[in-house]
This record gives sequence, C-alpha cells and structure tokens, in this order.
Amino acid sequence: MDATASHSIQNPDAAARKERVARWSVLASAALAAGKLVAGLLSGSLALFSEAAHALVDTLATLVTWAAVRASGKPADAGHHYGHGKFESVAALVETGILVALALGVAAQAVRQFLAGGNPIAGSPLVFGVLGVSILVDMNRIRVLRKVARETGSHALAADALHFASDLAGSFTVLLGFGAAALGFRYGDTLAAILVAGCIATAGCRLGKRALSTLLDAAPPGRSGQMRALIAGVPGVAGIHDLRLRPGGNEIFGELAIDVARTLPLDRVDAIKTRVRETIRAAFPDTVLTVSTRPRALETETVRERVMLIAQKRQVPVHHVTVQELDGRLSVSLDLEVDGLMRLGDAHRVASSIEAAIRDEFGPASEVETHIEPLEAAHLPGQDAPDEFTGRVAATLAALAAGTDLIGDIHNVRVRRTPAGLVVNYHCRVDDRQTVAAVHDRVDAIEHAIRVEHPGIVRVTGHTDLRKNKPPANGV
Repeated sequence: MDATASHSIQNPDAAARKERVARWSVLASAALAAGKLVAGLLSGSLALFSEAAHALVDTLATLVTWAAVRASGKPADAGHHYGHGKFESVAALVETGILVALALGVAAQAVRQFLAGGNPIAGSPLVFGVLGVSILVDMNRIRVLRKVARETGSHALAADALHFASDLAGSFTVLLGFGAAALGFRYGDTLAAILVAGCIATAGCRLGKRALSTLLDAAPPGRSGQMRALIAGVPGVAGIHDLRLRPGGNEIFGELAIDVARTLPLDRVDAIKTRVRETIRAAFPDTVLTVSTRPRALETETVRERVMLIAQKRQVPVHHVTVQELDGRLSVSLDLEVDGLMRLGDAHRVASSIEAAIRDEFGPASEVETHIEPLEAAHLPGQDAPDEFTGRVAATLAALAAGTDLIGDIHNVRVRRTPAGLVVNYHCRVDDRQTVAAVHDRVDAIEHAIRVEHPGIVRVTGHTDLRKNKPPANGV
C-alpha cells in the first residue's frame, strides 16, 4: 500500500488578516471595558458592572486569541506535522472557562442582590452614552469578525464574534434594566444582571462545544458522506476502504484508503489518486487529503490479466498467453522469456514456479504449459550489412510475399549485424480490410521461411502499411 498527501493550504495573507483583525479587537475591548467600568461605578448598576467585567474578560480573551492566531499561522514543522491550527481551539477552550466562571460570579451576585430586596439605580447621560457607543462598536466588530472568520476558517475569530454578540445582547439588557428602574421597578437591574449572566453562559457553552469538537477530532457533520459520494464517482475507484476526517485549525485533515484494480500499472494508480485529490479539493478547498490504495481483484478481471499479473509480480516477461476451457477445466499456455545464458535447469525452476502460482490461482486441476524462450538483449550494438547482402534478403522477402494473396510491395528493407546475429526490418503493404490474425499468420510464415533461407537471421520484424482498395466506378 502506498500513500500520497496533498500539501497544507495555510495562506500567509489570510494569517496576516486574522492577526490584524484580532489586534484591533483587543484595542476595542480594552476601551469598552474601561468605559463600562467607569459607568458602572458611577451608576451602581450590577448589570452594567457585570458587563464591564465581561468586557474586561473579553479583553483578556482577545489577547489570548491574538496570541493563538499568531501561533496558528506558523507553517508545519518537524514537531508539528499538521501545522499549529489547534492553538486557536485551545485559546477558545480557555475563553470558555473564563466566560463560564464570569457567568457564575454574576449570577451569584444577582441572587444575593435579589434576596436583599433589589438594587435601585439611576441613569445618566454618561451611562447611556457608554452603552450606545458599546452597541455600535460591538455591531461593527461582530460584522467584521464573522466575515473574516468565515473567509479564513478561523475558530478563534468566530469565538470572538460570538462573545461580542453576547456583549451586544448584554448591553441591550442593561438598557432594559435602566428603563425598568426608571419606572420604579427595584428588581430591574437585578433581573438584567441575571440575563447578562445567562448570555455569558450561553456564549461560553457554544464556544466550548466547538473547541472540544476540534480538540477531540470530531469530523465535520455531513462532510464524510458528501466526500464518499464524490470519491465513488471518480473513474478507477473500485471501492472506499476507509475515510477519516479531523479538524485542525482552519483546515480539515483527511486519510482515505481506496480500492483499485490489482492489474493496474503504477502510473495509472497514481493518476487515480491525483484525480481523487483534485475532486475533493474542488468541492472542499479547506481539506488536506492523504490518499492510499489497496489492490483488489475485480469480478471483471480476465484469466489472461490474472496470468500476466502473476508473471509481473515475479518479474518474468511472458507473451502469447492462450486460455482454453475444456469441459470445465482450464488450460493455460504461454511463452516465458529468460536470460539466454541461463542454465536450462535454472530456467526450468523459474517456469515451474510460474506454473505452480497459476495453479494456485485457478485450482490444482488447471492445465498449465510454459514454453521457455531466450530473452532478447535490451540493447544490441549493430551495423548495416553490406548492400549486396541486403539486396539478396530483400529479393527473398519479395519472392516469399509473392506466394501470398495478402502481402505485397516489400520495401524499406534493412539488415543489421549484431553480436546475437542478423536483425531484419522491412515494410509491406496489406489490404486494410484484412483481419489482424490473418495478416499476422502470413507475416509469421514469411519470418520462418526467410530464416530457413538465411540461417544467420535471429530476428525479423515486418511492419504493415495499409493498402486501401478503391471501390469499382459503378459503386458495386
């Protein structure tokens, strides 16, 4: 089994953009926290003071977010093969703990205040001014953070947007508390504080759920099924053996094992893996996929393909594989090529191992016959034979072709001398309506005949050029 992984898709521009947005968010949180704290102290409002504490916590949280975004933007290294994306999830989990602790503290103080008979408060222009500015700033921050988080896949920025949404809800709640107090309701500020605590707790729980899903390698909902459907449609994929997905920052890392036909050459298998990765990348640009393959015997596999595969695994060239079905019994014959200088006993052992493997594949009752041939040298030095000898060979070829009704016009005859013997190449013309088998038989007969006439010839290659017969003028 082999594996190929696509590269990380961390974008330096996106990382810089996330860091810039996080930095401005820190500054905004610090300014709002200071304003709410002053307004809360002047008004005596628990709800407003809680909002100030919430804003202060958010300032600390956005500092953590900023640091996490900077860390997550680092590329993969020797110690972090999948990059540093989970730093953002760790930061989000820290923020969750801070928010939950703050919510519990605000709720406890609100309960004590409620039992004490409420908390009369009085609004002022400063209070309403701080709340108005806070609402406008939070609305803008939520819009920007959500946009950048969506475009870059940042969990930490999405967490900040969620926090500031709870801040926005808290500011409106504080306004309602001041309105209730102005109407003489002593418990308005207390109930507003409880609502603020609820907003903080809700935001913290949502954030914690997302952070834990990432840290616990939870697959994105529905992604696996969609990917399986796409992969199954890629030509050459015979089955999906395994698919695993896990989030890592703004990327989804996947490990995929697919079945392919065991008879495919390596370059075809590699092309299938490339096509799978391209298909997934087109549909899910945030996915980094590692693809491995597992060879499988398909039902459409022919006997000849299975025989060729057996020989290929043993690195033994074979050709002329003939398959017969004899009363339910399989008969296989083939030509097997070995080094011509190999001792016959060694060659026989090679042939016997091939025969045994074929019987193991198709059953012991199978009939297997091998014909041992010397393997031709991959590269033979040679030189052109004298013109006089080449002419005699050409004349012999022409005479042999004249005795057939299929082959004619022998031309481009070349004869070369090599250490192994004479090698002859020639061209002939053949009617394009003839069958391959009929032409092969005639060319093969000429090869055998000329080797009898010239025993020094060890190889004859006849190349067929097409000769098209024109139909009669009357079209009949």
